[in-house]
Amino acid sequence: MSDYTGKTLLIVGGTGSFGNAVLRRFLKSDVGEIRIFSRDEKKQDDMRHEFQTNAPEFADKLKFFIGDVRELSSVRGVMHGVDYIFHAAALKQVPSCEFFPMEALKTNVIGVDNVLTAAIDESVRSVIVLSTDKAAYPINAMGVTKALAERVATAKSRTVPESRTKICCTRYGNVLCSRGSVVPLWIDQIRQGKAITVTNPDMTRFLMSLDEAVDLVDFAFREGHSGDIMVQKAPACTIMTLAQAVCSIFGGDESLIKIIGIRHGEKMAETLLTNEECARAEDLGGFYRVPADNRTLNYDNYFSTGDSDRNILTEFTSDNTVRLGVDAVKEKLLKLDYIKEALNR
Repeated sequence: MSDYTGKTLLIVGGTGSFGNAVLRRFLKSDVGEIRIFSRDEKKQDDMRHEFQTNAPEFADKLKFFIGDVRELSSVRGVMHGVDYIFHAAALKQVPSCEFFPMEALKTNVIGVDNVLTAAIDESVRSVIVLSTDKAAYPINAMGVTKALAERVATAKSRTVPESRTKICCTRYGNVLCSRGSVVPLWIDQIRQGKAITVTNPDMTRFLMSLDEAVDLVDFAFREGHSGDIMVQKAPACTIMTLAQAVCSIFGGDESLIKIIGIRHGEKMAETLLTNEECARAEDLGGFYRVPADNRTLNYDNYFSTGDSDRNILTEFTSDNTVRLGVDAVKEKLLKLDYIKEALNR
């Protein structure tokens, strides 16, 4: 038996790349029911038909709920009887959030607050909120809203005993081949004979597969404590290395790589743990745990009590983690279902 045996799992924003990866991980397990909550009925219908066709013996475990995290009443309608929640609903595209920051606020911040409020009211056992490296030292609207969402989760965790509802955040970097990411774009550019557009060849990014993103969420569910931020020790590579790996796999001409320059709202390197978070981070082997500051609402404590010791780690960034070369990146890419399917098309 596992912790999920016979339990009801809710995936908020479940029609996205992460939701599909979670479904593939858990649908054939002994989980009792998986609920998909999102506002896109077309994606829900596509997902329903896919799993009815490919896994008909398990498809009855899958339940679909139309709703919007921006509306508390909508979220409440899916909560009754839920044991565990993976919250993945978000506006994730940096340009979209830059142009429409209030929309990002409504989904990424108010949406998290609504999910946590409803979960606490229903005594849901555990909620894992998915965050991003862009929440550390945020410089764009997407990062700012995700950073605030983390603060909302930490604040909510203080209002309820962990034994009743545990609330954790997971923070991860780029997920390879997820919806809207750069690798699918490059594959299309190669096949159309177009220039392969690279922002800055020296830019670095963390690399994770969807399965590794699910591993991180599952680890937070099993090992995290309320208020924690959990981070995986992901490797990284330069954008040029990633582009060269994709060219090598799909027969792209590296001479067609076009440097277009860093875009508004982008960093040269991403950060998974800030200097301040590293001061209290715990090394858990393949992961870091950043515990919440659980001082009380007696504000005097914030002025009178500090930390006498800190870790020697200063920041965990895509510049100081393990750096992968072209061959290692190719090996990582070739394990992905998306790449395998793309090679067969």
